[in-house]
Amino acid sequence: MGARTAVAPPQKSVGSSPGGSAGPAGPRRPRDDRKAAWLFLTPALLGFALFYAYPTVRGVYYSLTDYNLLGTPNFTGAENYRHLVTDDQFWHALQVTGYYVVVNIGSQTLMALLLAALMHRLTRSVMLRAMLLVPWLVPNVTVGLLWMWLLDTNLGFVNHLLSALGLGTTSFFFDPDWAMGSIAVVNAWAYTGYTALLLYAGMLQVPQYLYESASLDGAGEIRMFTRITLPLLRPVLALVLVVSLIGSFQIFDTIAVTTQGGPVGATRVIYYYIYEQAFAYFHMGYASAVAVVLALILGVLTAVQMRLLRASRSDLA
Repeated sequence: MGARTAVAPPQKSVGSSPGGSAGPAGPRRPRDDRKAAWLFLTPALLGFALFYAYPTVRGVYYSLTDYNLLGTPNFTGAENYRHLVTDDQFWHALQVTGYYVVVNIGSQTLMALLLAALMHRLTRSVMLRAMLLVPWLVPNVTVGLLWMWLLDTNLGFVNHLLSALGLGTTSFFFDPDWAMGSIAVVNAWAYTGYTALLLYAGMLQVPQYLYESASLDGAGEIRMFTRITLPLLRPVLALVLVVSLIGSFQIFDTIAVTTQGGPVGATRVIYYYIYEQAFAYFHMGYASAVAVVLALILGVLTAVQMRLLRASRSDLA
């Protein structure tokens, strides 16, 4: 007989049931996605540190020096801030900016609310929404040039139309009484459509049954707008007002193209004043101090707005 080959008995797999099926697995460890999250966040964090955090820290440092772009900055402490308090041109620029902010935000928000309400209650045409967005897509420099030609005293279409109506001509950008208002109207034209679309998107979140119930109770469109739409639109409206406030304080392009701060300082807003101090007079240290103060003012105004409008709360919750 030949030699027998020894065969080892089958081994039971660990955790297997008598029937051969796999037994209950042990508790799984929760998947840790933090490494992947940090991997995706790293480019954004690097961009923030390079283009926002570092310039901010450097600007605060320059605000404490006499830096003039041509030499080594020397530390002067709070001298720039002391000079700022007594600088009449700074306070005038802040006053002009405040006037522009009130006129621009007031007119822009009212017109945007009207357009958004009309789109929400009457028509939801995609073509209309696209047309409203076109002015916002045009660069600010192009908008300024376009309206400078339209409002030109001698060749502008608007003044030709006014003359045809027997109202005479007006130097919109070169009359101190008209210049800042004209800038506000131009920027309201450019941004009202975009603001209206933001508000329209917020109105779409309001449940339709609320309007149906109010209509059955005999409420008209105005009453539904004031009692339903506006209260439930508060978080979106707060966002729009905060963004509009910050954007209005940063007005620069249109003024640089049209009036360049004139006539006689009527349109010298705070951003244009910072530009003049930094790149026309080479007072980079003082310009940095003005920028720091402007950032603090915007921070306070934003916090007050968010608090008053209760932006973090929604009546839909």
